[in-house]
Amino acid sequence: MKYSRRGFLKAMTLLSSSTLAAPGLLVAREMAQTVPPVPDMSDDFHSWKVTGSHFGAMRARVSGDRVQEIRPFEFDKHPTEMLKGMIGMIYSPSRVRYPMVRLDWYRKRHLSDTSQRGDNRFVRVSWDEALDLFYEELERIQQEYGPWALHTGGGGWRSVGQMHSCVNHMLRGIGMHGRAVATVGDYSTGAGQVILPYVLGSTEVYTQGTSWDVILNESKLIIFWANDPVKNLQVGWNTETHETYTYFEQLKQKIADKQIRVICMDPVKSKTQKYLDAEHQPVNPMTDVALMLAIAHTLVKESLYDEQFLETYTVGFERFLPYLEGKTEDMVEKTPEWAEAICGVPADRIRELARLMAGNRTQLIFGWAVQRQQHGEQPYWMGAVLAAMLGQIGLPGGGISYSHHYSSVGEPSSGAAMPGSFPLNLDPGQKPKYDNTDYKGYSSVLPIARVVDALLEPGSVIDFNGSKVTLPPYKMAIFSGCNQWHRHPQRNRMKEAWQKLETVVAIDYNWTATCRFADIVLPACTTFERNDLDAYGSYSNRGVIAMHKLIDPLFNSRSDFDIFRGLTRRFDREAEYTRGMNEMQWVESLYESCRQENNQKGFDMPPFADFWKTGYVLFPKGKPEVRHAGFRDDAEVNALGTPSGFIEIFSRKIDRYGYEDCKGHPVWMEKTERSHGGPGSDRYPLWMQSVHPDKRLHSQLCESEPLRATYAIQGREPVFISPQDAAARGIRHGDLVRVFNDRGQLLAGAHVSADFPSGVVRIQEGAWYGPTGPEIGALDTYGDPNTLTLDVGTSRLAQATSANTCLVEIERFTGPVPRVTSFGGPIEVDTQGREI
Repeated sequence: MKYSRRGFLKAMTLLSSSTLAAPGLLVAREMAQTVPPVPDMSDDFHSWKVTGSHFGAMRARVSGDRVQEIRPFEFDKHPTEMLKGMIGMIYSPSRVRYPMVRLDWYRKRHLSDTSQRGDNRFVRVSWDEALDLFYEELERIQQEYGPWALHTGGGGWRSVGQMHSCVNHMLRGIGMHGRAVATVGDYSTGAGQVILPYVLGSTEVYTQGTSWDVILNESKLIIFWANDPVKNLQVGWNTETHETYTYFEQLKQKIADKQIRVICMDPVKSKTQKYLDAEHQPVNPMTDVALMLAIAHTLVKESLYDEQFLETYTVGFERFLPYLEGKTEDMVEKTPEWAEAICGVPADRIRELARLMAGNRTQLIFGWAVQRQQHGEQPYWMGAVLAAMLGQIGLPGGGISYSHHYSSVGEPSSGAAMPGSFPLNLDPGQKPKYDNTDYKGYSSVLPIARVVDALLEPGSVIDFNGSKVTLPPYKMAIFSGCNQWHRHPQRNRMKEAWQKLETVVAIDYNWTATCRFADIVLPACTTFERNDLDAYGSYSNRGVIAMHKLIDPLFNSRSDFDIFRGLTRRFDREAEYTRGMNEMQWVESLYESCRQENNQKGFDMPPFADFWKTGYVLFPKGKPEVRHAGFRDDAEVNALGTPSGFIEIFSRKIDRYGYEDCKGHPVWMEKTERSHGGPGSDRYPLWMQSVHPDKRLHSQLCESEPLRATYAIQGREPVFISPQDAAARGIRHGDLVRVFNDRGQLLAGAHVSADFPSGVVRIQEGAWYGPTGPEIGALDTYGDPNTLTLDVGTSRLAQATSANTCLVEIERFTGPVPRVTSFGGPIEVDTQGREI
């Protein structure tokens, strides 16, 4: 895009001053303004519209009611390659084009043959008929059963936008009809967000961390523990700014200049390790706690730990120390030699790591995948204990973080307010049509990772975070903007559970497996087919971005707002649902509320009409901060949210629960299955990682054919495997292989890589499930790793997902190759089952 010289200089002045000037030198009222690049009209720049996404802000050239080109937002200096998949997402062959109903459900309603779910045969219906069926099912469920029989916990990584947040629309719309079974927690950080409030007083995983400015200036040793931020920071919860990549450029130079030492603790060579040219410390999968215990043991034996910090800021070290020294519990001293046999790190190297950490200002930065395993609470708890023993929590460039690979955490917040969202709850004074609170003894809220247990083990009572949960055998489930058939483990167990459901409703813009295993499928439009606004920078609050509708909704799709307007109209609640406002009135209302709040705080914003024309408002960079600094300054005035107010190395509260799989202090516990000589490795010797993908946001963008073509092998998801393991199985790069265990089987394309050690393979999560048929045990044709993962709770404390506790075997695939069934639309049939 070409700009006039004056417009270009004005834009660059705003950008440079807001990102490079020293904190405290900026005046908020001077900076909070819209200064767009003035276009060179000869370039027809006026036709380029502004919008946002999880993958960053962008401008789109639209011609003939079609998006012709996407370019990164001019202030995004590190745009992600995923933007190349945007057009492929909009015009994907997998788009849900019309309201559809599964054939046998259309014939028999809730008495249908549920074993046919997943056979992909659907009848096209009108919007009126689809919403009538949806409403009639809600009526039947509430009248015949009650709120315990309806599940609405289908939230996830919805598309960005404050007005069109699909989860909010679902919960508000359904909530006006009646109550339902909800969920607590999430699949990303389920174990961490339960254990850390006991230890550090907050969930930590979604909190702002120490600013990168501080880390780069103060840290001498940074340890990325199972953390790959260069890969993961490509996406954000709101419209991503990608500002944090500037710090990684600086960190790379500081490593080269030997000013900072960086160690990546990971079984594999990560994208971050390779970009930074940092040290790689391999560790056997799922053995991090053993390694940390041995480091702690060395700190004690060599008197390297900070006794004064432990005395002043923690409780319970005296209860933990005997376990470390082998005087209680298993009566095994946690020496480096003991740990070496488990984690694979040489004992001398363990001692060296302990001395390095104690001898330098050390910032520990943990990733999320390490807590998605059996006993996933333990590595996070033990990481906090290790940081406390080092005594650097609350110091600039020291301590521990569990959030620095998420949504540009570490970029200081501007302090400006961000727009609110469409309400997810009923307004004050409103009541649902069915104001029934009788759950028949079942729990009204479930741990999110145990929703399948509720269908397969109805009425069972489980422990969860100090309480008892009675699993409700819900009969109907609703998923809106949520691909449940991506995020939950163990596909064949899901198939069995789904046969227990009477009705499943899915609202989405793609034919994901969640839609294919549903009964009523409603076509939502994409982010780019509606008007909205969003926060620019989830944690930095760097601005507000307009999300201009690029094109009208394709095919017969509708926005979530319009879908639930139509549903609530059927029981006379439309006016309450919408508050009497249309889409643009809502967008303007959210903006003006934000504007009023910011004007009071000293961040002047233009009127809505000016904002909408310009497309964005930018705010100045905020002041750097240090996580837990207030607590360190005064532990009484700024007490943590733990029961004691201090860091809890030993938790009396957890200890009183009496959970054998989560005791009163962190411990090493063996897994049900573990590679490198662990349980089950004689049959299935390969540990399978299912980490966040490099070119998707979970399952989002897997439908984009141009982007998928950049990484697929023989049209399948790649499985990364070491040269040693590939050679031992007669596998060459590019071969089609079968990956399998007792839980399932899938096809994938072999990607042989020296970045992986023997015994470790990877299939990135989010690959779309595409079985050869609806039957249990069917071969997945594309490569969804959750065909193979284990569906058990991390422990009785968190009951979170344990997807990374997973062993597999791999072999070259021979015989007729089945076509990939993951993508494209359904088999459209008439009411007699004849294909159209």
